[in-house]
Amino acid sequence: MRPRNRLVVLDAADVAAESRFWADLLEGEVVVPSWSDGRWHSVHVDGQPVVGVQLSPDHVPPTWPDPAVRQQVHLDLEVDDPRAAEAEALSKGARLLLAAHDLEAAEGFRAYADPAGHPFCLTWGEQA
Repeated sequence: MRPRNRLVVLDAADVAAESRFWADLLEGEVVVPSWSDGRWHSVHVDGQPVVGVQLSPDHVPPTWPDPAVRQQVHLDLEVDDPRAAEAEALSKGARLLLAAHDLEAAEGFRAYADPAGHPFCLTWGEQA
């Protein structure tokens, strides 16, 4: 099977805020299908869906790295300039969870949470 599109779908109590965050960070746009009644948004980049967001009113944000509430899902975003990428992510509402590597390191990663608490990593260098 070769699906036309592949995307990660995130649960969120606030679908609009979550989808806007990912659209801003990935330089895309939010698409709200007419059938969804606002309960589903997708984020499109260059016309292709890349992230879905569905309403989950009882969503409990992960507490990673604390295992009390498991990670559930996360995205790795490979970047060329980790300092600029971190600044952009933080300015759009991300929160730093783990500064695993110095931003000046030749390779590394740092973990963040989006507005709904979903972890994601910025990665760079050989290990990305």
